[in-house]
Amino acid sequence: MQASIITIGDEILIGQIVDTNSVWLSKELNKAGIIVKEIRSIGDDREQIISAINDLFKISDFVFITGGLGPTKDDITKHVLCELFDCRLILNDDALQNLERLLGERGIEINEQNYSQAMVPEKSKVFVNKVGTACGMMLKRGEKLLFSMPGVPFEVKYLTKYEFVPYIKQTYKLGEIFHKTILTSGLPEAVLAEKISDWENSLPEEIKLAFLPTPGYVRLRISIYNANSELLALAEKKIKELKNIIPKCFKSSDDFCIAELVGTKLSEYGKTVSTAESCTGGKIASLIVENAGSSNYFKGSVVAYDDEVKTNVLKVDTQIIKKYGAVSLQVVEAMAKGVRKLMKTDYAISVSGIAGPGGGTPDKPVGTVCIGIATPQKTYSQKFLFFYDRKINIIRTANTALLMLIDELNQLNTN
Repeated sequence: MQASIITIGDEILIGQIVDTNSVWLSKELNKAGIIVKEIRSIGDDREQIISAINDLFKISDFVFITGGLGPTKDDITKHVLCELFDCRLILNDDALQNLERLLGERGIEINEQNYSQAMVPEKSKVFVNKVGTACGMMLKRGEKLLFSMPGVPFEVKYLTKYEFVPYIKQTYKLGEIFHKTILTSGLPEAVLAEKISDWENSLPEEIKLAFLPTPGYVRLRISIYNANSELLALAEKKIKELKNIIPKCFKSSDDFCIAELVGTKLSEYGKTVSTAESCTGGKIASLIVENAGSSNYFKGSVVAYDDEVKTNVLKVDTQIIKKYGAVSLQVVEAMAKGVRKLMKTDYAISVSGIAGPGGGTPDKPVGTVCIGIATPQKTYSQKFLFFYDRKINIIRTANTALLMLIDELNQLNTN
């Protein structure tokens, strides 16, 4: 079965908010065995809504719409749906009771605008939204289904996960979709593609491969649609083959992001980490603490942007900074040792660099970055030359530092 997603809202098109709904919906539908064919963002405009629905019904069994169900005049989705499905708005008792309950809990008296949220297209099947005032709705066009819901992300998640997907699973037999993401680093995308070209050509047509480059690493996604046990077993065999082809570059096949993988390995071995960051300004720490349970292995960070913080807090010798400069292997090693001692952790990451756009010199141009790692046994560092874009330099530095720690933690598995 195939689906398309429509996100409605002028605020998306002008860049005022980021459309996170489509990303989450795509993952959730894939988990259920539904292939997402297209995602389209449109404004709060009658003609755009009609055109998008008609277009996507041609290629999809299901169309999911988010947005345009609020109580204000610019929320026109329900009116357009009535026009498309040739019906009128009627009051739904279940939606009204849910609305009264939610507003009552907040001490809000229902008014005419709120009341309008209990009005639904006459031909729709209503799904009560227990976490929001606008209900979810389903309308049929022949064998095709349209699901409409509010644009608030936690309401999208509730209605999709607990109402729409269960309904679809009860009504249709869905195939299994398999995705496995392999984390690699150390080879640029083009070089990696050349290195594994024979392996890629050996994949059967049912197994699809995609390259997903990110600053600092490349992910390889293996996908199987309508998967069966034979294809799943073959996919696992091909992944093992790949690991033998690029053993040093193959970091994980556990579908983790880098920071999650760091956390998993630290937790597995009962180790802790801290960070000392200059050019990244706390980005590495931020990536680590995005993951639940990070308090078990992450102790803290020192954002040593100024040299006085490096010397006063991390106890970096001023003579080292004078001799080698703040962006040097010697300084990041001292920073790593200092924060590891200060935070009393097993491991420490340190970074110092010239993120840009200014501050570069002939000897140390913009993009020059030094990364240090301190462990219970040793301290070492590496120097890198990245690009001229400040934001890319920061995220690439953070990713590279985490990958260096992953390589260090992988040594624990071999000891």
